[in-house]
Amino acid sequence: MSSFTMYTTPWCGYCQRLKGQLGREGITFDEVDIEQVPEAAEIVEKANGGNQTVPTLVYSDGAAQTNPSLAQVKAKIAELGA
Repeated sequence: MSSFTMYTTPWCGYCQRLKGQLGREGITFDEVDIEQVPEAAEIVEKANGGNQTVPTLVYSDGAAQTNPSLAQVKAKIAELGA
């Protein structure tokens, strides 16, 4: 089980960059394309004041980060003890 879900779109360069960085670090996550899953778009909008900004990461504790750096992701994972 991963400690977070990354909400993305296929055309998002920031999403691609973060996925590559996470992959190189061996960090696993669930990925959801908000263009394919309407309910996911609603989750992203709720986390971003009505905007569909990606990548949005939602962690197992319910916290969200929008377009975080690799360091921010690693710090949050450490905080969760994952």
